[in-house]
Amino acid sequence: MEKLYRHYLHSTGICTDSRKVEKGCLFFALRGERFDGNRYALQALEAGASFAVVDDSSLPQDERLIRVKDSLWAMQQLARHHRRQFDIPVLAVTGTNGKTTTKELCAAVLSKFYRLHYTRGNFNNHIGLPLTILSMPRDTEFLLLEMGANHAGEIEALCRIAEPDFGLITNVGMAHLEGFGSFEGVKQTKSELYRFLAERDGLAFVNLDEPHLQELLPAGLKTFTYSSKKPGADVFVRCIEAHGSLRLAFEEQGQWHEVEMALSGEYNFRNAMTAVAVGLFFSRRSAVATEKAAENITRALEGYRPRMNRSQWVEREGRFYFLDAYNANPVSMRLALEDFAKAKGAFKVAVLGEMLELGVYSEQAHEALLAQALRLPLDRIVCVGEGFAKAAKAAGLPWFAHAGEVKAWLQQQSLPPQSRIFLKGSRKVALEGVL
Repeated sequence: MEKLYRHYLHSTGICTDSRKVEKGCLFFALRGERFDGNRYALQALEAGASFAVVDDSSLPQDERLIRVKDSLWAMQQLARHHRRQFDIPVLAVTGTNGKTTTKELCAAVLSKFYRLHYTRGNFNNHIGLPLTILSMPRDTEFLLLEMGANHAGEIEALCRIAEPDFGLITNVGMAHLEGFGSFEGVKQTKSELYRFLAERDGLAFVNLDEPHLQELLPAGLKTFTYSSKKPGADVFVRCIEAHGSLRLAFEEQGQWHEVEMALSGEYNFRNAMTAVAVGLFFSRRSAVATEKAAENITRALEGYRPRMNRSQWVEREGRFYFLDAYNANPVSMRLALEDFAKAKGAFKVAVLGEMLELGVYSEQAHEALLAQALRLPLDRIVCVGEGFAKAAKAAGLPWFAHAGEVKAWLQQQSLPPQSRIFLKGSRKVALEGVL
């Protein structure tokens, strides 16, 4: 590992795609169901890579080929070795819903106090996490990592690579049931983070308003708590307004500070509350003047703008689209739909994209969500994707196979000016195609 690490330190960075090789990089030949990076290792060297890490013994002899038993395992171990060179806080974020938004909000806050390195986009799995660590600059003061999973054991595996000493679970809910098997499987997998932190004498940030989290805490794990309902928490945050522009207030050193954000919804209030708690905790450990902590947190949250098809309002030809098309599960769909339906005075159209990876629970989950939607004050409901086909037909609602068909349907509808249109579904449904 030391030899490989020296090659890494002298490289210009890590690359796993031979089409994106930069001169002097270290290429890792990874394997997948539909690809084998070993086939492109020599091509990567020709394109300028300094070395290529491979696990195919049939490749010809070349001193620039570093041969290992498993290229992915080697990259993960290299990432762990690199992480161990830093004596800095490492915070891991996981959960069923809101982990990416929470990570982005925490990043906005923490960057006011530290030279921060954090997970970009959705690089939160067994490949993306080590790549994130290996792109960490030498002057990094804080590492913030998002951890995703759809099978038991995956959070623990990511923890063994990143070795976080702080962590938080946003919530636990019904998602990826195809891989987890049951809701109990979701809880046990997400709580792998808590168990790792307990093993390392770490600390967990715990939202006391979320069900299940406290019951998952191992004995002896240190916690820092926050709540909007329990004043006895370490941090207490008030929700002033959740619909329209999100407004909240938090207390620091006996003074209340109000924040107005470019987000909406009670579920986003929980994400923002987490960022406040994380910011207040780590501001006390930062070299930045603590008297500016509340000011920095407020400025960070008010400056945050949603992106990547998450909680975005988009205007098109006088219609206002709520675009949350990055992912969906029964809990996130229910929360977002309930918040959307509370808008007063506007004509409301809900475009419901199917929710994937629910396994044997899929039909039941889609029927339940549609039944809920029918009880809400919505003017039109449209369903997209095979998961909704049976339920939509039974309810006599419009159903389409693809987002493009919905776009054509909406263009034909004579909707009142300033109508609001809800777009949410799993990533593969690609509801941004409606715009």
